Amino acid sequence: MNDKPMKFNVKWSICDLLAFKNLVKKRAKIIDAAPAAPLEAPFINMLAARLHPESQHLIIKEIIDETKTTKTFRFVADGKVTRELAYFQAGQYLSLKVNVDGYEITRPYSIASSPADSLKGFYDLSIKKMESGFLTGFIWKNWKAGDAVITSAPMGQMYHSPLRDTKSIVAIAGGSGITPFRSMAREICHGRLDATLKLIYGCADDGEIMFHHEFLELAKKYPEKFSFVMVMSCEKTALDGCEKGFITKSVIEKYSNPAADSYFLCGPDVMYDFVGMELTALGVPPRRIRREAYGEIKKPERFPSYPRVASGKTFSITVRLKEGSVVIPASAGESVLIALERAKLAPPSACRSGECQFCRTLLLQGEVWVSPESDARREADKQTGYFHPCASFPVSDLEIVLPGNGR
Repeated sequence: MNDKPMKFNVKWSICDLLAFKNLVKKRAKIIDAAPAAPLEAPFINMLAARLHPESQHLIIKEIIDETKTTKTFRFVADGKVTRELAYFQAGQYLSLKVNVDGYEITRPYSIASSPADSLKGFYDLSIKKMESGFLTGFIWKNWKAGDAVITSAPMGQMYHSPLRDTKSIVAIAGGSGITPFRSMAREICHGRLDATLKLIYGCADDGEIMFHHEFLELAKKYPEKFSFVMVMSCEKTALDGCEKGFITKSVIEKYSNPAADSYFLCGPDVMYDFVGMELTALGVPPRRIRREAYGEIKKPERFPSYPRVASGKTFSITVRLKEGSVVIPASAGESVLIALERAKLAPPSACRSGECQFCRTLLLQGEVWVSPESDARREADKQTGYFHPCASFPVSDLEIVLPGNGR
């Protein structure tokens, strides 16, 4: 065993301690010499507030008739609360926040104008009037140029990302689902998005085709960047050169390359179901398929996983609030969020598709059915009882705690 004492060189440790001692004195002098005026907010915080405001206060500048059932509403900043429009990526949406006869509701609509247009000071939202639409009927009857409207910041995940998507985009749209692809087409054709776009647009009525002439002009002017195919499902059409029927795998294969292209979908949920199966049959992997938020589920009983025993029933929801509890009725065929909206108890919401997590709510008792197409809950939420009312349907009596009311 070696009993010779060990030697350590502590020179640099002592130097470090002395340097730190001197640093403290130096900092004290700097602080004493600093002005008393408060510092500005960090630049990154200021930029985040511009890009992601909690809300935007807009004014309707113009209303344009697109088809017999569709209008384009052009919005500008009100110049008071909102001085500039938040920038966005082509394919994103705004969630409107509207008071309809005392009911506060939200509805998401894709932005039809391009990000470059927002820098010019306007957003376009093209809205189709639905036969039984709660909001669109109100809009058609009441909205006029000069009216004030509150929206969210731009949201959504259906935009091109070079780290995720190929440069060759195939957009498949149905009906009013064309709106985000108008934004993409403009951005690509004008050289602001490094990609190409092949647009396959399905429609059931000659009189309901949106932006038809604009797409034809873009395809003619920028053939290396943009191509356009109409698919008409009506029995008779006056259009020349269009495909007839539905957007089947044969149509998709004819106008795209399933082995290499990225596919972006936007349209009614029945189109998602059908086109999704056609893409699967063509061997397109899920990683190359993007889609706009699924939207509110209609007729949940059409899904195989929906519990048939609940179909057509009405249940009760006990809503726990800070000041007590309220019991409200809820139809099994409508989302929990709709029941809460009717009772004027709705939590914050935006996407209405289970994606944004704004309406995240605690389920204390009971059972809900969640659409497999719209279940974006984190695994931890599933384990601890949180659910998204916009994408969940009651299949028993429920007891819930709304956000901000404890737990």
